[in-house]
Amino acid sequence: MDIELFNYDLPEKLIAQTPAKVRDECRLLCINKSEKTYEDKIFRDIINYLKPGDVIVRNNTKVLPARIFGTKEGTGAHVEILLLKQLEGDTWECLAGNAKPIKVGSVIDFNNGKLKAECLEVRDEGIRVMNFKYNGIFLEILNEIGAMPLPPYIKKKCEDNSQYQTVFAKVYGSAAAPTAGFHFTEELIKKCEEKGVEFLDVTLNIGLGTFKPVKEKTVEAHKMHTEHYEISQEVADRLNLAKKEGRRIIALGTTSTRTLEANMQKFGEFRADKDDTSIFIMPGYKYKAIDALITNFHLPKSTLIMLVSALMGREFTLDCYKHAVEERYRFFSFGDAMFIHD
Repeated sequence: MDIELFNYDLPEKLIAQTPAKVRDECRLLCINKSEKTYEDKIFRDIINYLKPGDVIVRNNTKVLPARIFGTKEGTGAHVEILLLKQLEGDTWECLAGNAKPIKVGSVIDFNNGKLKAECLEVRDEGIRVMNFKYNGIFLEILNEIGAMPLPPYIKKKCEDNSQYQTVFAKVYGSAAAPTAGFHFTEELIKKCEEKGVEFLDVTLNIGLGTFKPVKEKTVEAHKMHTEHYEISQEVADRLNLAKKEGRRIIALGTTSTRTLEANMQKFGEFRADKDDTSIFIMPGYKYKAIDALITNFHLPKSTLIMLVSALMGREFTLDCYKHAVEERYRFFSFGDAMFIHD
């Protein structure tokens, strides 16, 4: 498939630079994928489209303040590092913003020696394996000197780091947020639960695989990076029960989708598991785990718009995006949402 099949025109001014003042007051495009219809709503209206017995699966990952700035010892070269994935102990896979000076053995100093990192391995596309040295607690140091790893299309810094976390974030480990979850408030979650909707948590630590742009001319040539996911026994059991009883499984975000589909693809049912996945969902893929999806509006030619296209068809997806542009919806991480259902 030609990558241009997933392109669309988006005015830059529609790219949201700040989150909604109230999380559940963003806009919501409710899409019936079978009937090929859609309605303009407010996000909190989603409760009217949910049914007792529905299961919403959310990614409870918590974003690390993983963007750190330092200098290379010996040369003073300025270096920006984004922590992507913990490999073992204090060894991390990182993305270097100024990768060329960082060779095996290079030492980067962050915050006048409060944190140092030695390059152990050089990988392609600016990836470096770094071992960190410090006194104290690593997460506390990151919270002190690190910045939230906002996507490059967001030019403003967060007023508060909590703006780039979901209200249900629990497990530190991501280099980006599961942004579809931004729209839920604790009050809205409670109202949904009172209606009989069940919330279940999985974890996928978001790294390069989710936000890496597609540079190849054909979709199939793109290689997804691996990301680590975890599903507990209790969650697997409850998901299997929902399937057996014919209740809808609704993925909150593309990362929850990839977690559930990877697990189902591996076992043919939901099972407790801790594994890495590089699943690439594109048109032609047959969904086995989820019935519906809550998601944001994604970048042109991205793997995420391909995932959505696999669920409701490429042409209808682009038709919905065209409508969203015409109606001045806000796009990407801090933008508005879609609820894709039958």
